[in-house]
Amino acid sequence: MAYRLEKDTMGTVEVPEGAYYGAQTQRAVNNFPISGLKPHQALVRATVRIKKCAAVANMTTHRLPKELGEAIVKAADEALAGQFADQFVVDPFQAGAGTSHNMNVNEVLANRANEILGGIVGEYARVNANDHVNMAQSTNDVFPTAMRLAALELAQDLNNELRDLSDALARKGIEFDHILKSGRTHLQDAVPIRLGQEFSAWSIAIANNRSGIERALPGLCELGIGGTAVGTGLNAEQAFIDLIVEGLARETGQELIRGESLVERMQNMDPFVALSSGVKGAAVNLIKLANDLRLLSSGPRTGLGEINLPAMQPGSSIMPGKVNPVLPEVTNMVCFQVMGCDLTVALAAQAGQLELNVMMPVIAFNLLFAMEILKNCLHQLTSLCVTGITANEERCRTFLDQSVGLATVLAPSIGYAAAAEVAKESAKSGKSIREVILERGILTEEELEEVLAPYPLTTPGVHGKD
Repeated sequence: MAYRLEKDTMGTVEVPEGAYYGAQTQRAVNNFPISGLKPHQALVRATVRIKKCAAVANMTTHRLPKELGEAIVKAADEALAGQFADQFVVDPFQAGAGTSHNMNVNEVLANRANEILGGIVGEYARVNANDHVNMAQSTNDVFPTAMRLAALELAQDLNNELRDLSDALARKGIEFDHILKSGRTHLQDAVPIRLGQEFSAWSIAIANNRSGIERALPGLCELGIGGTAVGTGLNAEQAFIDLIVEGLARETGQELIRGESLVERMQNMDPFVALSSGVKGAAVNLIKLANDLRLLSSGPRTGLGEINLPAMQPGSSIMPGKVNPVLPEVTNMVCFQVMGCDLTVALAAQAGQLELNVMMPVIAFNLLFAMEILKNCLHQLTSLCVTGITANEERCRTFLDQSVGLATVLAPSIGYAAAAEVAKESAKSGKSIREVILERGILTEEELEEVLAPYPLTTPGVHGKD
């Protein structure tokens, strides 16, 4: 590979020829070969937008020459269109606070701006990464602002997927509302429930998780940009602060405002903790949903088999014809990872000292990674699994008739003790509750049909009583 020599405050560095990044980015690449991963593209986009809006604000205050500012804006627009996606190369596990990421973006935009102005990449003759692209900014206010913007972007996509799943479950709730089945508590027979009621309950739970995430978003809209190094705003004019917040609001379409205290916005990570907690809450309910789908579809002959999941792929390399519930399984795995990410966010958020939390890069990585994989998993679970679920009505009816849980329905009519005797005989003989009741003459067939009428069994009230 051919290299060019670049110089920074620490000396000279070899940078790959043709790279739009520069010396400080290359030092980070050399220093942090940790995960082999690249920064999340939402974080890159957010940082580029900050640089674009900063250039516009600095031109408006006449601090940045118009020619240079317009070149930076043009470079930023090209980057936002994906032109330099391979140039943002710093590992997410990097120097504290995100300085390396910030300089990676500064250098790419500076080199491209110089090129636009007729210069040569790597020379910074007209546009300097620190003096111009980073004007009136510090990593310490840029990086947490970029985290906020990236999280807001992904939260919208994640909530859209949660909405789609909730809606799909609600539709299944309506489709299956007529199907009576045995409820189960402690994994043992319980009183009857409609299959549609189970799906409707899952739908509501996911909708509540969506609301929980939405409640965390207003805190992310309060920006600390303009606080520069420690939140005091040193080297950033008051007009710049107002202009860049207004510019970012227009650029992102988000209702962004300046934080009440730029110092506080610099120090505290609680908005990210709140959002991460909301994402974890969704993961918790999704684990419950995935496990329920696996149980209800277990079999097909020796399990519950009350519902059928779409067959997605062969399930075994040795057992012909075996098909596994692969979408609920991957949902479990993704949700376990999301819960681990939330723990990392919490640990990193409490690890700040004084005016800065230098653990921001690991917070950003885990929060954005969790949201990304959960969003993608939700899409697959909804489109490839939930929408194609069918009910095994005959299986549901068979289990219901055999369930000793029906004895609870009889208790108001024949008394708790008599109902318990019926349940014990049913369990011992293998006969259904219905058969035992009729054989003992406890109720006539007409009386029994009235007590066991389907819909009254699954709605509030004491049935079998006038």
